[in-house]
Amino acid sequence: MKVVVGSPGTWSGLLLRTGQCVFAGASIGVMLSAFGFSNYTAFCYLIASMGLQALWSLGLACLDIYALRIRRDLHNPVLVSLFVVGDWVTATLSLAAACSSAGVTVLFVRDVDFCRR
Repeated sequence: MKVVVGSPGTWSGLLLRTGQCVFAGASIGVMLSAFGFSNYTAFCYLIASMGLQALWSLGLACLDIYALRIRRDLHNPVLVSLFVVGDWVTATLSLAAACSSAGVTVLFVRDVDFCRR
């Protein structure tokens, strides 16, 4: 298989997974610091989605570290297909969570005062 930037078992893949894990953790931290976030389903969904993203990225980062330590190639077509499907699922969930949270935020910021008129 062709080695692509960010592929499993490479330094760039490890940096990618570490960044994903850090940003998912930052998203969780920001949401947890907001007062009353648990009253709204969209924000709870964002926490759950980012938690799944952090766990997935942490697991793949650990696999990258293991592969780099023992100098093992992870470019098995079945393994790469598993990574692609897992990334697709977590990306879809993250996008849905971010969009629903943004929709609720726009509703609060712009549209709540509309009903008072």
